[in-house]
Amino acid sequence: MKILPFSLPKFVFHFAVTLGIIFAITYFLNPGQPYLALQIIILIYLLPIMFITVVWGLTAGLFASVLAFLAFNYFFLKPFHTFQVHATQDLITLIIFLIVAVVMSQLIGRAREEAHKSQSRELEATQMYELTSGLAGLQDASSIAEKLTNCTRDTFDCLFVETIIFSGNGNDVLFISSPGQTKPSGILYTKFPLMTARGAEGDLKIWRHQLGFSTRELRLLEAFTSQGALALERIQLTKGENKARVLEESDRLKTSLLNSVSHELRSPLAAIKASVSSLRSGNINWESTARNDLLGTIEEETDHLNFLVGNLLDMSRIESGALKPNLRWNSIDEIVSGVVVKMRKQLTDHSLINNLDGSLPLTLTDYVLIEQVFSNLISNSIKYAPPDTTIQISGVQEGDYLHLFVNNEGPLVPEEQLERIFDKFNRITQADRITGTGLGLSICKGIVEAHNGKIWAKNQEKGFTFHILLPAKISNEIHEPIKDIHDG
Repeated sequence: MKILPFSLPKFVFHFAVTLGIIFAITYFLNPGQPYLALQIIILIYLLPIMFITVVWGLTAGLFASVLAFLAFNYFFLKPFHTFQVHATQDLITLIIFLIVAVVMSQLIGRAREEAHKSQSRELEATQMYELTSGLAGLQDASSIAEKLTNCTRDTFDCLFVETIIFSGNGNDVLFISSPGQTKPSGILYTKFPLMTARGAEGDLKIWRHQLGFSTRELRLLEAFTSQGALALERIQLTKGENKARVLEESDRLKTSLLNSVSHELRSPLAAIKASVSSLRSGNINWESTARNDLLGTIEEETDHLNFLVGNLLDMSRIESGALKPNLRWNSIDEIVSGVVVKMRKQLTDHSLINNLDGSLPLTLTDYVLIEQVFSNLISNSIKYAPPDTTIQISGVQEGDYLHLFVNNEGPLVPEEQLERIFDKFNRITQADRITGTGLGLSICKGIVEAHNGKIWAKNQEKGFTFHILLPAKISNEIHEPIKDIHDG
């Protein structure tokens, strides 16, 4: 939409054409004056007045009314060719004609003006809708600057448009209307600030031949800059909200971690403290069975502490992206067998069946990390499965992958919660009476995914099963990997 300024030649043109139309009608009506009633002549004169008012507005219509009034008086009322009126009836007719012509011009002119205002408001509403709808989904300052610049350039008669967004760090976001073009030289620009309650968010600069703006243009520009500033403020508020949410979540996770870890660490420390105190009391015979039991308790609880601290360190490495598996050719059967031996004391109330018979191919894995995975899964099964139940470990080769299973007879997990059991600090079932940090399964997921594998869980008809999918790398030189494992 381009607003043309007031033009004197155009105004003169309208009046000249109006004069020509009234002169032409008078020229053609004059020969038929003896045969036409005055009412017919008046109606014929009203037609061009209506047309001129509709096309060129109220001023031209009033000018046409005055011209028609004078022509009607001069050529069609006695005495002819003079502006004098002798008959009272002719004077009344002339006055009524002038009143009707002027009133009709005013009514049509006002209707025309209202129609133009309505069209202008509709156009403004359309342009505002295009801008606001375009800004609604934008999430960065550069996109907002681009949208505001393009809409301003398309709406107003501009030579050049530039939008500057204040970033707050000295690196303002700049977007110009025609990238690659230089700013017009010798032409001043008009600056419109993008203001919000927080202050200036940026500037909108417009270069054009005329520095002045109409009232309607200023109103629309104010709406444009206001919408642009609100979009920028929305981004800042969204960033602040996200930051606050992250901080809140971080605080919640830290609180959960401290609560879980403090409880988990307190139990083995208390057992170690009690055992050491008993040994130092002197009431224990150094050759007695009780001494060996106390030392065994210290060793077992120290291993437990080491296990907890290892989980915390592994979780930290996973979150920071520093977990890099040291891939070697390993046997899954040997890894699982080693885990079972280390956890034999914890398995006193459960029966563990290792169905891995060594038939699975060697795989490129990190021995220690995969050992940690099975330790956590077996520990989880021990916690949740009832005493005197069986834990089974098995696996099959499926194409280029090893599919491993850890099955226990623990309680079923609601289907909608199966994905969440691998989240940090998430404990779905019996969380009120089962101790733990809630990190074990999350660590398992991080380690398996670091091996380009996948881990998930499923409810079974009787019990609960963890599924592990690891890429199977079969070597043609089997003896070398086996030698490496034994040497390690």
